[in-house]
Amino acid sequence: MKERISTLLKREPSSEVVTAEGWVRTKRESKHVCFLEVNDGSSLKGLQVVIDKERLGDQALLDSITTGSSIIAAGTIVSSQGASQAVELASSNLTLVGSCPVDTYPLQKKRHSLEYLREIAHLRARTNTFGAVTRVRNVLSWAIHQYFQERGFIWVHTPLISASDAEGAGQMFQVTTLDLANVPKTAEGAVNWDEDFFGRQSFLTVSGQLEGETYAMAMKNIYTFGPTFRAENSNTTRHLSEFWMVEPEMAFCTLDGNMAVAEEFLKHLFKAVLEHSGEDMEFFSNFVEAGMRETLAKIIETPFVHLTYTDAVKELEKHNDRFSYPVKWGIDLQSEHEKFITEVIAKSPTIVTDYPKDIKAFYMKLNDDEKTVRGMDVLVPRLGEIIGGSEREADYDTLIARMAEMKLDPADYWWYLDLRRYGSVPHSGFGLGFERLVQYVTGMGNIRDVIPYPRAPRLADF
Repeated sequence: MKERISTLLKREPSSEVVTAEGWVRTKRESKHVCFLEVNDGSSLKGLQVVIDKERLGDQALLDSITTGSSIIAAGTIVSSQGASQAVELASSNLTLVGSCPVDTYPLQKKRHSLEYLREIAHLRARTNTFGAVTRVRNVLSWAIHQYFQERGFIWVHTPLISASDAEGAGQMFQVTTLDLANVPKTAEGAVNWDEDFFGRQSFLTVSGQLEGETYAMAMKNIYTFGPTFRAENSNTTRHLSEFWMVEPEMAFCTLDGNMAVAEEFLKHLFKAVLEHSGEDMEFFSNFVEAGMRETLAKIIETPFVHLTYTDAVKELEKHNDRFSYPVKWGIDLQSEHEKFITEVIAKSPTIVTDYPKDIKAFYMKLNDDEKTVRGMDVLVPRLGEIIGGSEREADYDTLIARMAEMKLDPADYWWYLDLRRYGSVPHSGFGLGFERLVQYVTGMGNIRDVIPYPRAPRLADF
């Protein structure tokens, strides 16, 4: 394979002929020289290609090259005379691969709004902002696997189609092959799911957690990393209908161990992006969220604050006049409350634990007070919740009782209950919404701008 532009930019000047392939970002001409900035997505900065018009001898070719055109340029790396780059490519061999009509090309030589770029999501990766987001997303994906693989976790591929609601919330996309214009019915008038493809109601998964737990009970430490789906009608800057989740599950692990892994994991990811995405992080710090690099560096060096839900509520109640949603014990904390905890009360990333059982999922381990569960949320400034997890209920009878409280049919979870019958052990895990991680690291204001093609209510384009 030919070298990427990111590698060519690091070369020393020499007489060796090299080749650059990419898309033209800008074009400038003088009487004797043409300057092209060419980018192939491997770096924020493009490679300046300098063409001596007399030596090339093909003005018609140069005239046909416009912003957005794809080209191949061969030449030698030389010291640049300009101040914005150390080296450039002196090219004597230029090929136009794909032309680009300048009058209809949607990416003009001006700053485009993020809202406009969402309308042309198939082209927005060619901009500085979305190129940088994509590279950071790639580095974070690699760092996730690196963290778990180096610590002996096994990557498990959990199903995307499931008959179980891991969250018990019912906000799921149904999967069916039934003819919706002629739905088969039972004698009682209900939908006859027996005639559907799977012979029962099936859905796109909201989480790989339950299946992940089954493998943790055999492999001890596992993790999932894949797409999940929520049919939640939320048009906010923090919600998507399709997003990626990272979900480790650890056998012989209590809540304390779970919290320690979550903190170490986040710090590993932040460190990786600072080490391997320096150019892009400088861009985000300068043009998106001021001081983002310094914020991440500080988090890496700072122990997370630990706070129980009850203590957090006591502190928040003192400031109820500042919230749109007043706080009282028993409510699910809103984003404004989570941000207040990290930015005002703790002034640090915070792990909130021991939530009321009534606002948490059925699988979370019940505390001795029988009012709270051993759940935890990791909160970060500016965003709020970035990780949610818990110690899982390992006792069969307690889990059956919790399912009854939440009106869940144990028959639907017979295989999950088997884990508590056959060699049950304390076990814990958490979920990290990958897009929220990317959003936090980059400082991007809308989660729809950190995934290539966002899916949200009434949004399934491309």
